[in-house]
Amino acid sequence: MTITTPSTTVANLRDLGGTPLSGGRTVRPGLALRSGQLDRLDVDADPVVAALGLRTVIDFRTDAERAGHPDRIPAGARLLIGDVLADKLSSGKMPAATQLKDLLSDPAMAEEHLGGGKVQKLFAETYRSFVNTASAQAAYRTLLTELADPDAGPLLFHCTAGKDRTGWGATVVLSLLGADDETLMAEYLSVNPAVKQAFAPLIEGFTIAGGNPDIALGLIGVFPSYLEAALDEVNTRYGSMEKYVREGLGVPDVTVEALRARLTA
Repeated sequence: MTITTPSTTVANLRDLGGTPLSGGRTVRPGLALRSGQLDRLDVDADPVVAALGLRTVIDFRTDAERAGHPDRIPAGARLLIGDVLADKLSSGKMPAATQLKDLLSDPAMAEEHLGGGKVQKLFAETYRSFVNTASAQAAYRTLLTELADPDAGPLLFHCTAGKDRTGWGATVVLSLLGADDETLMAEYLSVNPAVKQAFAPLIEGFTIAGGNPDIALGLIGVFPSYLEAALDEVNTRYGSMEKYVREGLGVPDVTVEALRARLTA
């Protein structure tokens, strides 16, 4: 759900609260929030964020991303690290999600590595890694475990742009709570306007320099095929979201039930 008054210091901030669920229920507001990185967060100058009362922040970014743009955390909040892409990076395949600015600053390099549909293929592989790598499983296990804990308070989870690693986290949470497929896809795609606005100067500079606008949009935006790749990986390996959470993430049913009790209204 879009925050009614946009944050001035946090990009792509959204509350999962209000998302419709089966049986006429909804997600309880103010407990599960998502965003881009928090390197510019200024609670004193940002009443929208101050009003959230954040108690827990989960950062899905890599070591390099965190070092380059460290989070600014509200006083009294806990910061937990869940490096989703650690195993993907150690395999020697750098996910595009971690090098957006580098690729958009060099149209020739972008065309070489991402032209001809390669960007879509690369993102599909990255989304599958959200499901099948140990580092990603540990990160999303942390997310579900913390959201189920009443002592966690309002929790915000994020990556760099708040669209890919964060988008998969939101999909898992909302699926467990009972959102249907249409709702899951709508929430996933809903970040596109905010992300494109945040990266508009980069996109403009890239295209002016002769870059392929389709590559830029493939990097910056989210598309149904990206999420479908992760969902297909879940179905292929586990058969259902519940089994993925239980067997892949190692989250017991009692924790899932606690999450549902806490987050549904």
